[in-house]
Amino acid sequence: MKALKQNILWMAVILAAITTKSLAQEHTNERALWFTDARFGMFIHWGVYSGAEGIWKGEKLRNDNDYAEWIYYRNRIARDEYVTLLDRFDWDRIDPEQWVILAKNAGMKYVTITAKHHDGFALWDSQVSDYDVAEFTNPKRDIIKELSDACTKHGLKLGLYYSHWVDWEHPDAWDHSKEIYGISAEDYDRYWQGKVIPQIRELLSNYGDIGMIWFDMWIHHSRTCVTKEQLLQLKGVIRELQPNCLVNSRLGLSIEEDSDIDYKTLGDNQLGSKKEEFPWQSPATVAHSWGFHAQEKQWKSTTTLLQSLIGNVSLNGNMMLNIGPRANGDVPYEIEQRLLSMGEWLSVNGESIYGAQAFDLVRYQHDWGKITCKQNPDGTTRLYLHVYNWPLSQKLPVTGIMAKPVKAYLLAKPETALPFSSNGVVTVLDLPANNPDPLVSVVVLEYDSYPSTVDGLVAQSVYGGYSLTPKNAAELKGNTLIRTLTRKGTVPSHIGVNEKSSYQWRIYINKAMTLQTDISYAYQGEEGHGKISISSSPGSLSANFQGTGRTVGEPKSKWQIDSYNSHRLGELVFSEPGYYDITLEIKPGKDEDLNFQWLWLGAE
Repeated sequence: MKALKQNILWMAVILAAITTKSLAQEHTNERALWFTDARFGMFIHWGVYSGAEGIWKGEKLRNDNDYAEWIYYRNRIARDEYVTLLDRFDWDRIDPEQWVILAKNAGMKYVTITAKHHDGFALWDSQVSDYDVAEFTNPKRDIIKELSDACTKHGLKLGLYYSHWVDWEHPDAWDHSKEIYGISAEDYDRYWQGKVIPQIRELLSNYGDIGMIWFDMWIHHSRTCVTKEQLLQLKGVIRELQPNCLVNSRLGLSIEEDSDIDYKTLGDNQLGSKKEEFPWQSPATVAHSWGFHAQEKQWKSTTTLLQSLIGNVSLNGNMMLNIGPRANGDVPYEIEQRLLSMGEWLSVNGESIYGAQAFDLVRYQHDWGKITCKQNPDGTTRLYLHVYNWPLSQKLPVTGIMAKPVKAYLLAKPETALPFSSNGVVTVLDLPANNPDPLVSVVVLEYDSYPSTVDGLVAQSVYGGYSLTPKNAAELKGNTLIRTLTRKGTVPSHIGVNEKSSYQWRIYINKAMTLQTDISYAYQGEEGHGKISISSSPGSLSANFQGTGRTVGEPKSKWQIDSYNSHRLGELVFSEPGYYDITLEIKPGKDEDLNFQWLWLGAE
């Protein structure tokens, strides 16, 4: 009865926390609808630098970030010497259609190429400058025209990367040595009006429909030599010539500053961290460098790349994954194989990515993976549960959804229904012993309408308990500053508590159960000088602080750190299903402090 009364008292709070359907990415304009549907695209970094392969005259690129496309600037190469790299190109083998075919086989929906990177070299037959591919090939090549034709043939959108702010070749443009020598507004505008504006006009006039112009000014215009007026002029030319062409925030104008910017571009290899209501994209690499680098070693696995894509889509984002072809046009084997594997996965599971959107639960709700969502014209809704780690228990708990699914099944085997139980806001699926996909398996939940959710709940873990941490607490009082990982992660995230403080979590128990309660902390003071208390409707638990001592974080490295140890506090008996608040109170002694890490409620 106690839990029943508690549930009634909480009902008003719970109803207030219910999240009803809101339009996904409500700040998406008509131009960008194809973009939010596509979700996955190809980035191509290819140019003169591809002939260097990250090495100039036996010397590696002069920067630890190993961005091979920066070798012209980093290694201080003279312009006339730089273009001799084109002698290494095998023009008889270079076929941009093969890149497009690879993109299509990888399940990508658009292709964006570095039409002009920071080196200022144009991959088309530009009438504005003789620093272009047509001047150095015989017969003349126009890579943008060839790529445009291939995209049209294979049904992919074409995007063009154009470095507007930085141009190392043009004497009046910005390169970072101008931080020493300076540049006048008049000189820079001469570059702007003489090269940027007319080349953008060429690209938007001679190569058919352009899906997007991808700019690469990674800081706000106020920190550069480019004026807002120049950026608005540039955007105006795009709107004049191709009104449906998308413009990204790396133009130098944020979405907040200019609502006419179509989507936000995150930092290089930066993945999403929160659900957004406007279109956004991560530019990403399979390894590290964007242009081909002969000494590349930082290859990401196919699973990592897939989880990055899924994670972005689960927050309403896109991912544009880069290839860096060699000077003969070949795509590195490691990249090609990963892209083809992703394409195979998308051929089965693409329904969970293309046109999918974020669901209303927080991104770290479940420890088994991510959720994407799709609403059908008839009002029905599908949730796609991307299971990264197939539970050995063959039980998959889903916490926070109020409605009961109509049915559940594996996306790879839609004809086979999955048994499930649904009690309150917890649905538990019975999974087969073997996962259907070695990379990421997808479980589908179907609902008659868009299901409401409850915010602020700690989800059941696949390991049969509840992990209560400072990050997922519903309420924190007193010491609340969360200190992030340090010492290469050997010192975990925690809250340093030196005054009376309390932390509260809400969980939902879907059936009667007894849970053991453990707490992890580091404490270097005297035992008995502080107290820990747990309170909840099933009962209360308490214990005095216990010293945890110190440990060695890295052997033989003079790496001594406070030890974070787990302590058993006792058991809590939950006699009936319902919502329960779990409150932890930490009361240190005078001049004492305790570093609190986590509370775990788990079944034995």
